[in-house]
Amino acid sequence: MFDSEIILLCWTAASIGLIHTALGPDHYIPFVMMAKVRKWSMLKTSWITILCGSGHVLSSVALGLIGVYLGAEVMKLEALEAFRGTLAAWLLIGFGLAYFIWGIHRAIKNKPHSHIHVHSSGIIHDHPHVHTLEHAHVHQQHIVFSKDTQVKPLNQVKTSARDITPWILFTVFVLGPCEPLIPLLMYPAAKSSMLGMYMVVGVFTFTTLLTMVAIVLFSTWGIGLAKFGKLERYTHAIAGGTICLSGLAIMFLGL
Repeated sequence: MFDSEIILLCWTAASIGLIHTALGPDHYIPFVMMAKVRKWSMLKTSWITILCGSGHVLSSVALGLIGVYLGAEVMKLEALEAFRGTLAAWLLIGFGLAYFIWGIHRAIKNKPHSHIHVHSSGIIHDHPHVHTLEHAHVHQQHIVFSKDTQVKPLNQVKTSARDITPWILFTVFVLGPCEPLIPLLMYPAAKSSMLGMYMVVGVFTFTTLLTMVAIVLFSTWGIGLAKFGKLERYTHAIAGGTICLSGLAIMFLGL
């Protein structure tokens, strides 16, 4: 059904998808770090990775298809892909830096401290605690509880704020190009047959997503075993700084 050239391009697509993803820290570091600090489950981490990875690949596929059907020159598309890559890198740097600053602010705000309390009986003692999204210490005399009152632990209290981190990552990945896809795979395959081109694109997409999910899940499992100790309250800042560095590596080291 497919000639030898298409079969060879499929093998090439699988190899490039694997190597391109493994060597690009932006393909997995943001998901690993966010999964750690945002307490994402493996299932949530997987679907967010697949969602962002699909947007990453399909945006380049769409651009390549437009070029194939309109007969656009490869050099023009490569220039556009390079511009998209620069934009995505700066967005990743900006997101990482903003998250780092927020993480530092959160760590300082949540520094453990104590309050001195004087009870009506004359007993004086202090209550060490940490401020989180909501105040963790409640003065008994300020609230009257009935016997049916149920108080949830603080970590079970849901906040109304929605986590927009996955959608920020999705936006960054949609703008990020798959540099080798159009010139090395789509255009050569399209010269043989359109069906062959779709086959090559499918192999590249599947390999890229599979590699992303495998690296992300394995790394997330590994980092989940790490104990940060006193640095635990700085994990958000560490995550933001790591993402920022990965963006800088892409921008200035060409990774």
